[in-house]
Amino acid sequence: MSQARDGHTASLLQNGKVLVTGGNNGSEYLDSAELYDPAIGTWQNAANMNDARNFHAACVLSDGRVLVSGGYNGDVVLRTAEIYDPSTGLWTMVGNMSDARDGHTMTMLVNGKVLATGGFGDHTDHNTAELYDPTAKTWRTTGSMRFARQYHTDTVLSNGKILVTGGGRSTDAEVYNSTRGYWKASGNMKYARSYHQASLLPDGR
Repeated sequence: MSQARDGHTASLLQNGKVLVTGGNNGSEYLDSAELYDPAIGTWQNAANMNDARNFHAACVLSDGRVLVSGGYNGDVVLRTAEIYDPSTGLWTMVGNMSDARDGHTMTMLVNGKVLATGGFGDHTDHNTAELYDPTAKTWRTTGSMRFARQYHTDTVLSNGKILVTGGGRSTDAEVYNSTRGYWKASGNMKYARSYHQASLLPDGR
């Protein structure tokens, strides 16, 4: 990469390249972005984001654009969001989230909307969740999680529901029903986890 990064995001684009955004290089919070081309094994600079972001979230939309939201810019936790268009190489600001968030997650639902959950902002961990509609370019709140979470994971299950695990000192998990907009407990993990990963296996587990 062109510079060191921590707390950044990496998103696989439909053209096979990887978009890396933001983070912190040890001395400053970054608004920069770059693209990795696995076909030739090289990096190139992409257009800068409108805001510097660290511990933000990114999600590839169904049309191939990339939605980036929240994060910490060195002064405040952000509620802003912007979209990268690979066809033009440009960033465009979109509507703000209802809550400022860093350490949150964003996951695309089967209906094309994006679910943002949890994170930290306004001096507290959030249990709130909201939905971004790429067509309307707006956010709206949805049902809140049972527990506040930061640095947790979201996984789209084979039935279209969203499994959320961990975050902070939490062992519990819960599932979001995108049709009805509510959360349901889904048992406890053996250990509390944060900054972890979760992967959907071929058999649906």
